[in-house]
Amino acid sequence: MVKITVVKTKPYTDQKPGTSGLRKRVTVFQQNQHYAENFIQSIISTTEPSQRQEGSLVVGGDGRFFMKDAIQLIAQIAAANGIGRLVIGQDGIMSTPAVSCVIRKLKAIGGIILTASHNPGGPNGDFGIKYNISSGGPAPEGITDKIFQISKGLQEYHICPELKVDLSTIGKQTFEVDTFKPFTVEIVDSVASYAEMLRDIFDFAALKELLSGPNHINVRLDAMHGVVGPYVKKIVCEELGAPANSAVNCVPSEDFGGHHPDPNLTYAADLVNTMKGGEYDFGAAFDGDGDRNMILGKHGFFVNPSDSVAVIGANITCIPYFQKTGVKGLARSMPTSGALDNVAKALKMELYETPTGWKFFGNLMDAGKLSLCGEESFGTGSDHIREKDGLWAVLAWLSILATRKQSVEDIMKEHWQKFGRNFFTRYDYEEVDSDAANKMIADLQNTMFDKGFVGQKFSSGDKTYQVEKADNFAYTDPVDSSVSKGQGLRIIFSDGSRIIFRLSGTGSAGATIRLYIDSYEKDPQKIYQDPQVMLAPLVDIALKISQLQEKTGRTGPTVIT
Repeated sequence: MVKITVVKTKPYTDQKPGTSGLRKRVTVFQQNQHYAENFIQSIISTTEPSQRQEGSLVVGGDGRFFMKDAIQLIAQIAAANGIGRLVIGQDGIMSTPAVSCVIRKLKAIGGIILTASHNPGGPNGDFGIKYNISSGGPAPEGITDKIFQISKGLQEYHICPELKVDLSTIGKQTFEVDTFKPFTVEIVDSVASYAEMLRDIFDFAALKELLSGPNHINVRLDAMHGVVGPYVKKIVCEELGAPANSAVNCVPSEDFGGHHPDPNLTYAADLVNTMKGGEYDFGAAFDGDGDRNMILGKHGFFVNPSDSVAVIGANITCIPYFQKTGVKGLARSMPTSGALDNVAKALKMELYETPTGWKFFGNLMDAGKLSLCGEESFGTGSDHIREKDGLWAVLAWLSILATRKQSVEDIMKEHWQKFGRNFFTRYDYEEVDSDAANKMIADLQNTMFDKGFVGQKFSSGDKTYQVEKADNFAYTDPVDSSVSKGQGLRIIFSDGSRIIFRLSGTGSAGATIRLYIDSYEKDPQKIYQDPQVMLAPLVDIALKISQLQEKTGRTGPTVIT
């Protein structure tokens, strides 16, 4: 019999989950007494006691430092609060898309994901705890607000301190818990359910031919020491027959090999350099928890994430799943370029523009309004689950290559010829002093909302742009009519070009300022130009209007996409 202990605690005021859960430095979770326990108790307290005994919670993470400690705490606190069953990935490993898949398959009450996504790991890195609801998607604001309110008033938590789970062995473990029915922990193969789902979505025979048939292409997939490694090994190498050396950095590591597990041109530079050698036809990188992806063609040809979702949209019938379900609608986050809009217009499909955060897409999917969506931050997905899905996006691209029998570059260039091209770039200024960042945004908003701002002309080099609209993006959800305000400052010019500024909530220290530039070009003479050259005048204007460099002391961005 496992005893339940009631532990007195003091509430913390800073446990407000962002769009992707509660992210802090590892040291915050380790050094503040009861910090993790308080937050886990607050999550479990959002489930009514009457629903707990019959309910299952899915638990998994990206392998980062402190994950296994946190999983033991979740098991101990879940048992003491009367949760009937936990389903945990072997060794604690389960990608964010796989957790979403398993929640939906088991009709679980929800899931807890231990990840800080693409942020660095290790003892000095970041840690995060994220709650997903029964749809498999991230908790919406109503639930995250409830978690925050509970955490601010928490005086005690319930825990079974003697309970220890063996995470390494697949199978069931049962614990007799004081006053409750037996508590079951099921350790499952991290990959199996997710792989089964992908077999129903894609034509695995065609993919196997592409990757291991007589005329196979050569691929290079970089898991960046994150959670996707075991998935790539089992699905792409073992099942689809790609050679074992197609997949690199596939063993999840507590500090991601000392790297930043963020699939972009800066942090996945090793992959970019390997692709430039010309030995591989297709390359992809994944982030720590497996929901983001970067696509590269031969010689390092870069596919912008905004273009990636547009290409999948334009070639959606290459994926058997959509032949069965039909296409209900397309969506993108507001900062993402308008490339998908051009496809929606041509194919006469509904297009939704949402704030950043996958939960907004989830609402549309649950209402049967959305099939395919994407974010410029390397997230692409569909209504097969309620999270973005890195490996799904890679198999979607490979399905297009298998059907069209063309290179990534040729597919992309034909797409621009047909639909025109949205030149797009994003500048990230990471770990800026929070006060300076907030003041810069507040001052910029005052400038933009000044009566004389709309209609003003700005010039740089030989280009002049006239302001047509300036606002702070607000979104009314077409499903539940909820309103999300303050989602990003937008300056829209008369030619449709956009400058967007946002403060991001996914970092754990300081503030990240993101600047996005999007400009459409249909002149066939110009569509193959370098985006940095084409967008230089707009970048210059954005920095002038915002005075970003003067106000933050930053001479240049940390990352350019």
